[in-house]
Amino acid sequence: MSETGPGVDPRTAGTTPARAPVRPTRRGVLAAGAGAGALALLGPTPTARAVPAAPAPPGPAAAAADLTPYASYWFPDSLPHGAPGPGIVWRSLKRWTPESDPDLAHNTASVPLAPRFTPVAPHPGARAGQARISSLVSFGPTARNPSQGSPTADSYALTHWAYIDELVFWGGSSGEGIVLAPNAPVIDAAHRNGVRVLGNVFLPPAAYGGDLQWTRDLVQQDASGCFPIAGKLALVAAAYGFDGWFVNAETDGGDSELASRMREFLRALRTAGAPHGLRTTWYDAMNSTGRVGWQGALNELNQEFFEDRTGPVSDTLFVDFRWTPERLASSGALADRLGRGRHELWAGVDVESNGWNTEVRWDAIVPRGRDHVVSCGLYRPEWTRDHLADRSPGAFHRADDRFWTGESLDPSRPAPEGTWRAPATVVADRSTVAALPFACSFNTGHGERWYEAGEVVSDAPWSHLGLQDRLPGRRWVVETSGSRPAVTLDFARAWRGGSSLLVAGRLTAPAAVGLHSTRLPLTRSTVLELVHCAATGPVGTEVGVEVGVAVREPAAPGEPVPYTWFPAREPAPGPGWRTARFGLAALAGRTAYGLAVRITALGSGPVEWRLGALSVRDGSAGRRPAPPTALTVDASAARDGTAAVRLSWHRAPGRPARPPRVRHYEVSRVLPDGTRRFLGGTCGTALHFPAVPRAGRERAVAFEVRAVDELYAASAPARTALPWD
Repeated sequence: MSETGPGVDPRTAGTTPARAPVRPTRRGVLAAGAGAGALALLGPTPTARAVPAAPAPPGPAAAAADLTPYASYWFPDSLPHGAPGPGIVWRSLKRWTPESDPDLAHNTASVPLAPRFTPVAPHPGARAGQARISSLVSFGPTARNPSQGSPTADSYALTHWAYIDELVFWGGSSGEGIVLAPNAPVIDAAHRNGVRVLGNVFLPPAAYGGDLQWTRDLVQQDASGCFPIAGKLALVAAAYGFDGWFVNAETDGGDSELASRMREFLRALRTAGAPHGLRTTWYDAMNSTGRVGWQGALNELNQEFFEDRTGPVSDTLFVDFRWTPERLASSGALADRLGRGRHELWAGVDVESNGWNTEVRWDAIVPRGRDHVVSCGLYRPEWTRDHLADRSPGAFHRADDRFWTGESLDPSRPAPEGTWRAPATVVADRSTVAALPFACSFNTGHGERWYEAGEVVSDAPWSHLGLQDRLPGRRWVVETSGSRPAVTLDFARAWRGGSSLLVAGRLTAPAAVGLHSTRLPLTRSTVLELVHCAATGPVGTEVGVEVGVAVREPAAPGEPVPYTWFPAREPAPGPGWRTARFGLAALAGRTAYGLAVRITALGSGPVEWRLGALSVRDGSAGRRPAPPTALTVDASAARDGTAAVRLSWHRAPGRPARPPRVRHYEVSRVLPDGTRRFLGGTCGTALHFPAVPRAGRERAVAFEVRAVDELYAASAPARTALPWD
């Protein structure tokens, strides 16, 4: 890997609509589509050129008013000289308080961090308890990154959470803000899968607009010796509901005194965050001299930002991309001597430009024949979306599956390895499916339309990661003695949300598709349900369906999961969606360690079978959740028959010991003819709609909000209306 490389100017990278960097570069910024909004880590080079800034195009309701809440970003204290560009608001973190934040309800995550477990791996090469994966992702620009999803299916809808330990919400720039908090949908999706999310603190190189004053602002102390910005960072993370900060100090020109204050600042940040379970990751840039000197290692020049004589300073350290096999080996050895553990070091792997074509000396990080040396930090894996000419959801997920699983698309049978070592072949997957009730409708968090009970209730594209299901972690383990069918997430038809699981191909023998790894307690009243359909006639053949439940794990990694199979007993075959119910009383007192489906072709034609939903519960369906209360139009602006609207509501009160189990909320409008149209959803209690069009000559637009539980049962609606003036 080269020591330097030309890149784009981070001052403008967050707002330019360019689809490629100024020049091809390992460290360049791909500000594609919605904007990649990230910054070069390797520092300035003589060939770097600025990209002219361009404001984000106005949405359909911009003529009325921009009420859109955006992900928050700040400068530590002092602001740049001059004036911000279009659509950018300069803010001081030191002056921020939760009470003064008008977008707090929109930026607050609602899903707690779920505990995870590690099942027996599907292949011996995927190891548990060694290397972990950190993923540095730019989900959008620094400025104008919507807080609550967007009306497009073209988004980086990450689903391979099973292999990720920590996600960094990458972004920040000297022209917008250098402290970036993650938005709520990303946090909620990550937490549902047990993944921690970190905000980003970026102190850019001077050549990219960095100012050493911002470093001094970050580590300033008050009269009592406290670090006020450390307290603010902890307060932001606690208020918004994320898990800590990635700190990257690349503004050169400091001295050893500034380095010492930075170390004490990190210690103060760690202390302030401890009551909230927050973590800090330090990036290998500033060293103990106060200058920026990327080491590509943990060594005596940067050790004090990781561990000093008095104990831990940061929780993990991201090793710069300049590493060599020798440097990583010595780094791991030093971490061991410090008593910290070598897997608390992330070796940077830059996949921004070439994705799975990136040449990486994998044996220096995660060798096959011996213990892993350190952990792996993947920089910008959203390449799987950004490099595509066809950025439809289906095309994106096919590329993303290949990136995380490998060319075989089956983690139990990895393809012969070329230059790419897919994460699924290196680290064991993890799961959070350990309690009842559990349901999955195979919703990826974006789609080209929205379905309820198999019917389209909105034909508008959408994206909101917070609505994503807990998807199978191993995609896709298929057991068959015949030809292997294609298994994918499909967007052409769904039972609920935007997608379903599709099994397609000509089956010459029964095919078993592994679904979720679980730790579900089974009782005499436990019921499992599948909602599925098969295309018949000229395009497909009818299938027989069985469900598999494993009550023990494989004896060793790579061994098949020992499922017990239950055949479906259901109504006469037909082309529509149907529900198969399985009583699991025979397994009472056992634990379900895995779920699967097995299908058998009942004719000679190809199979096109969809699984729309899977659920496991005890007994009959319970009561529906209580509806939300106090539904209110907080703000609105209308022009030319289109309104921008902010809504909020309250969670239904419940007994303190047993609060309502609400998964998320769904918002619809009721049209004059009485039909209901889905508008959006969120795990929180506030949602914004940029463009609600007037329906004919209706006097008011009628809104309904429903609480939805873990089995997707919806409450009665809360209602309000917005009159058209």
